[in-house]
Amino acid sequence: MAVIKANGYGHGIVWAAQTLTEADVFGVASVEEGVVLREAGIAKPICVLEGFFEPSELALFSQYNFQAVVHHEAQLHALEDARLDKPLAVWLKLDTGMHRLGFAPELFASVWARLTAASAVGEIRVMSHFSSADDPKSSATVEQIERFVAQVKDSGLETSLANSAGIVAWPASHREWVRPGIMLYGGTPLAQLSGPALDLRPVMTLTTALIAVSRRKQGDPIGYGEDYRCVADMPVGVAAIGYGDGYPRRMPAGTPVLVNGQRAALVGRVSMDMITIDLRSQPEAKPGDPVVLWGAGLPADEVAARAATISYELFCQVTPRVPRIVA
Repeated sequence: MAVIKANGYGHGIVWAAQTLTEADVFGVASVEEGVVLREAGIAKPICVLEGFFEPSELALFSQYNFQAVVHHEAQLHALEDARLDKPLAVWLKLDTGMHRLGFAPELFASVWARLTAASAVGEIRVMSHFSSADDPKSSATVEQIERFVAQVKDSGLETSLANSAGIVAWPASHREWVRPGIMLYGGTPLAQLSGPALDLRPVMTLTTALIAVSRRKQGDPIGYGEDYRCVADMPVGVAAIGYGDGYPRRMPAGTPVLVNGQRAALVGRVSMDMITIDLRSQPEAKPGDPVVLWGAGLPADEVAARAATISYELFCQVTPRVPRIVA
């Protein structure tokens, strides 16, 4: 199951589906995301990972042939009451320790029996989700695997545990189905290792260009709030990107960018449409020269750490005004 929710982690949900041709199922978060795929001609099975939010959505699930994750008693009641033209494939979700969505593991047998008896339900699979798989030493993940297996081992049903972190770090979680997400886009699913360290290649490279280069004197303030003052006489470049494009405002001075393929450092506050860059490492840089914010040559995981976040957020918050170019 290739997870392409959140607009394909910011890469474009339709493009992701058209590109990931070997996926068996696509995972999305909502009916709306699934409809976008169907209207774009995507025919493969689509699993809505949060299931249906209210009974009225069940007709859409049937119409568009969506699979539903069932994680709550209200959903179970709705399926028992529903009369659909075509039964739905469902994923019964167990809460093995994430404590976000899912039935308690000890309810598995009774919920499975109720789903089997519901005329609106067709094929049934079982899943759970890890809370701490990004830590390869997590005892919580071992416990989650054990809880899950203890309940489903004799059911004969197809099951799924492994997200990206499970795929990379927890072989015992590789069951009939795996659910890669962030790793599909080159981001790391592990807390202490970058994407390149796991041989993951970036799919997105966020680029712009210098639009101005000026010589500034030692002590000159740069940008809003005069937060940064030049530590020497130095060239400072202005690049056309800012938080209006999804480059986080909270990025601190010193965050790396690539100018002409060489590392340089952010100085001053990120503005809505512009950033300023210390060009002492690139004294010959000029307007029009390329600037890479993350991607090829500069892992998004490294940049995200500077803003105390993760690459998932960087990818997802790139705004629609940024042109997408498919190489």
